[in-house]
Amino acid sequence: MTEGTTSAAAEGADTLTRLEQEGEIAADYLEGLLDIADLDGDIDMDVEADRASVSIISDTGGRDLQKLVGRDGEVLEALQELTRLAVHRETGDRSRLMLDIAGYRAKKRSELSELGAKAAAEVKSTGEPVKLKPMTPFERKVVHDAVKAAGLRSESEGEEPQRFVVVLPA
Repeated sequence: MTEGTTSAAAEGADTLTRLEQEGEIAADYLEGLLDIADLDGDIDMDVEADRASVSIISDTGGRDLQKLVGRDGEVLEALQELTRLAVHRETGDRSRLMLDIAGYRAKKRSELSELGAKAAAEVKSTGEPVKLKPMTPFERKVVHDAVKAAGLRSESEGEEPQRFVVVLPA
């Protein structure tokens, strides 16, 4: 093994360890929150795409957990930011942690991927750009990824909270 390979492997292991630590801190914070709110839920931690990922799931169908998702995921977004702040407080580093509650984000990701693919298909058939409705940064990222997978390009336009994706011809 060369020195560069050893260094890269050590750096990858350090990153994984740091992300796992973020997940542990987030899980502890969220467990405390669930206790305070008197809600049942299990915490699942993972590392996906170079970021910590934490999910709150329920064996009972997650009806109570829907309160933590809120309308259009607004409460989920706020909880994600609070969890990121809790991680930042403990580590001193900015966190890109993703939080999912009761499968909301996973379902949303699937719907948005389909939306991006449909918009790309429309652009391919008409040759005209397609503007989508305003979305959160998470939603735009998923659509951008789906458009890229379809072989087209896309851009975000506008100012928050009215920022939207435009799918462009190749």
